[in-house]
Amino acid sequence: MKQSTLWIIGIILALLGYNFITPVAPRTITTTGECLTTAPRDKTAITLRVTTVDKNALKSMRDATARVAEINAYLENLDVKTQTTEFNSYEKTEWNHATQKSVNLGTETTIAIEVSSDNTDIIEQILNQFAGQENIYVGNLQMFTSAETLQPIVQDCMSAAVENARLRAAALAAGDNSYVGKMLSVSYGTSPNVAAPNANYRLMTTMAKADAMDAGAFGTLSARDTNVSVTVSATFEIK
Repeated sequence: MKQSTLWIIGIILALLGYNFITPVAPRTITTTGECLTTAPRDKTAITLRVTTVDKNALKSMRDATARVAEINAYLENLDVKTQTTEFNSYEKTEWNHATQKSVNLGTETTIAIEVSSDNTDIIEQILNQFAGQENIYVGNLQMFTSAETLQPIVQDCMSAAVENARLRAAALAAGDNSYVGKMLSVSYGTSPNVAAPNANYRLMTTMAKADAMDAGAFGTLSARDTNVSVTVSATFEIK
């Protein structure tokens, strides 16, 4: 057999072998899915803000921390959760219209504590205890959905959104006499905001708090549920 013929046969066999081992890309379909649900607002919160002003900066901070210590001592035996949301100390000035000059009033120190509970009566008790006290300002009364309540609801909604996307994909594939196989990829967005399946649910709780702070000195309570929505874009294999 001539050498040129052997070369041709070798090339054909190589091409056949390449085609045999090269994987064929699967046929796919991408659809979107949605889930809308609600989560109960199971927590009530209020903010206690301590503000002190003094010419001596150290005394201003000491006075503020002393008032906060009194608040914490009162809250210690109540079924509440607390977190410090603000701690600022800065020079306070005021414009004097008579002299047309800025007047230094001293150092203002502000410490804010958010207090939350699943019992509205406790929050009302705290409000009545500290409202009107010197250097203590009460505000931001609100209801919100806790992270513990929100987390499983959002996760279930994610699963429902994926199933919704699968049903849409199956309906489209049926028109081509095909059926949907495994899911190859998925991306999603949620409201309240979630960054990942193992999300920071403290952020979600913040996003889920009620917008009810501008009616009156302490705000208003809104017991309506928190709206939760999930949208996914999923790619499935078609067989």
